[in-house]
Amino acid sequence: MMELLKTYQWPLIGGVVGLIIAILFITIGFFSTLLVIAFVALGIVAGSYVAKSGLLQKLFKQ
Repeated sequence: MMELLKTYQWPLIGGVVGLIIAILFITIGFFSTLLVIAFVALGIVAGSYVAKSGLLQKLFKQ
């Protein structure tokens, strides 16, 4: 079972992401879904920056 999951890991992740986006389109509408996706992307970029720069470690170290 684990070999099957590893073999099809990315298609499964893509399918789940597609399902979530489809549910968002149906429940909150197209433009609201685009706004949610934009904020998620912004959060990913901000989190990546904080992780690479070590900003939180420097802040909590002091």
